[in-house]
Amino acid sequence: MAVTADPHLSQEETLMYAHASPAWTGSGLSFTGLGHYYPRTVVRHHDGIEVAGRTYHQEEIDELGVHSLHRAEEDETVEFMAARAATAALGKAGRGPGEIDLLVLANWTDRQWIPELAPAVAASIGAAEALAFDVCGACTGFVHAVQIASAMLTADPSARRAVVVAADRFTRRARIGTRGQLVFGDAAGAVVLEKGDPETGGLRDSILACDASEADTVAARDGWLRPKPELIDLAVRSSLSVAERLLERNQLKVSDIQWLVPHPGNNAIHTGVRDGLDLPGEKFVTNFADRGNTGCASIPIALSEYTESGRLRPGDLVLSTAVGSGWYYGGLLYQL
Repeated sequence: MAVTADPHLSQEETLMYAHASPAWTGSGLSFTGLGHYYPRTVVRHHDGIEVAGRTYHQEEIDELGVHSLHRAEEDETVEFMAARAATAALGKAGRGPGEIDLLVLANWTDRQWIPELAPAVAASIGAAEALAFDVCGACTGFVHAVQIASAMLTADPSARRAVVVAADRFTRRARIGTRGQLVFGDAAGAVVLEKGDPETGGLRDSILACDASEADTVAARDGWLRPKPELIDLAVRSSLSVAERLLERNQLKVSDIQWLVPHPGNNAIHTGVRDGLDLPGEKFVTNFADRGNTGCASIPIALSEYTESGRLRPGDLVLSTAVGSGWYYGGLLYQL
């Protein structure tokens, strides 16, 4: 990859990023446990499905790329889903809630003024003394939360581990009668982020950036998500920008990574990213077809689901990219 291809940066800025040190290499931080929660109700898309008076046939469903998704019921709140994902991640890490120093909750679909949702999640899982707070960042929320948790753990010698949870009820942000009702799903995913041996792999690098000139490309000021037509091109360019920066400053090629586990948007974005990276299709991993676009939860639920199934394995080198309203774009580079 050429270091001059990033559309968001000048050549001087791109070279600066390329020669900067990776953010977390040598920190000893790693994901020691993964967990997810899917709501009870599964919506399956079939030929002739009707949404707000419009009938969708199989070719349209195939074009959208989502064949089923989960819809949260009223009792499956963000706090409820997040607590279950966090508990699952702690179980996989072999840790109890009392061992958690920090809990960071990423969420954008159910934001409230006060209190924030994270303290309720911490209390629910039995980690009432952990420092708990919310972050947003739209669909880049998981990247945002991991980056903040990593910085706080690194800065505080007494802090050992954090739970990072991403939970969205995206179905509630689909405007009635739009294709969003066939694409947006609900879920929660979590990781335990823990300090360990600095010589091991784990979390290597992260990036989160903002292009405020594109802030209105996706907006939900009235509660419903309203993307503009240029979203697809912007999402592809931003995802490729993130991938290039992370690979360049870690002196890696696309062929060096085992998997790309991105925040999924739609089939057109997926195709653009795969083609732009010249990435073999089998290395591109999402559960978009079965779960839909689950907002900030999309990366951790895929990691949890596919690690549990054995498709992703300990030691695999993974690149994750994400984009979201803001306009935010970011990514993580890590070994499982």
